[in-house]
Amino acid sequence: MKDSEIDAVLRNHTEIVFARTSPQQKLIIVEACQRAGNIVAVTGDGVNDSPALKKADIGIAMGITGSDVSKQAADIVLLDDNFASIVTGIEEGRLIFDNLKKTICYTLMSNIPEIAPVVMYFLLSIPLGLQTIPMLLICLGTDMIPSISMAHETAEADIMKLPPRSPKERLVSMKLIHCTYLQAGMIAAAGAFFAYFVVLGTCGFWPSRVFGLRAEWEDPMVMDLEDSYGQEWNYHQRMMLQRTVEAAFFAAVVIFQWLDLICRKVRRKSVFQKGMRNWFLNFALVFETAVTAFCIYVPGLNYALSLNSIRFIWWLPVIPFAIYFFVFDELRRYMIRRYPNGWMEREFLF
Repeated sequence: MKDSEIDAVLRNHTEIVFARTSPQQKLIIVEACQRAGNIVAVTGDGVNDSPALKKADIGIAMGITGSDVSKQAADIVLLDDNFASIVTGIEEGRLIFDNLKKTICYTLMSNIPEIAPVVMYFLLSIPLGLQTIPMLLICLGTDMIPSISMAHETAEADIMKLPPRSPKERLVSMKLIHCTYLQAGMIAAAGAFFAYFVVLGTCGFWPSRVFGLRAEWEDPMVMDLEDSYGQEWNYHQRMMLQRTVEAAFFAAVVIFQWLDLICRKVRRKSVFQKGMRNWFLNFALVFETAVTAFCIYVPGLNYALSLNSIRFIWWLPVIPFAIYFFVFDELRRYMIRRYPNGWMEREFLF
């Protein structure tokens, strides 16, 4: 058969059997399938199968009956010669890829609420919302165990019903960056800044007073800075208030991470369908909360970390933002499931 004839057969028939093919014909069939844009897997055990195994996107050699030449040409060696193991291997590969994406998406989210205080510090000339040490606490303390817990996530129910992903798809894609930074990250930063202004406002500095206040706020020579109510604050009092504000900002980021971690358990299914059966992840939620409380409330340690004790009520301002993100992400996944291959899936499935 000519190449054009083989292409026509592959284009017009969904199920095809080629019988009694020679090694050269096997290679021609593999090349024809690749020209059609398919990902081709080839199994073989003999020396004659080596060209097709080498040419295929995935060459699978038999581990027991296969020749040494076929094993060297293949990408995968099937140790038990059981074809069902291929399906298991594909499922594990998809699971690893999914969990890596989930881990990266969760880890990158906190970059925005960490960077935003520094950007606003210079653009709006407001007191700094988060210093370097609390940023490191988020990256190395509260982020670490939750990120590792993603590796223990089980596969979603429809993982083997999905078509193969495009070979052009990357682990860190623009859709993942969009989902992480422009969705979760921006909402987290907004919630943390809301907590920031709630604490300052409760202590007397309304937002209208805060903007442009940085120079006077940080000047140790200014001992009578007035707040919105006309109360005077000396330099030491302002620095203690700033530690309190940073503690509230830090707590807000961690609380948002709770919901973000739960949302990242799944890419397509609902969180309610998946459940909370990953006990390592459940432990991670408790762990990051305990680390946060320990750093904020232990005397001496909180001062060393540029933090201060905060009222319980100052943990709460970010919660509406976290719930909003949870609902938004559930709706995003519902629309992806409801309209397969639709606009939502093309633009928002990371």
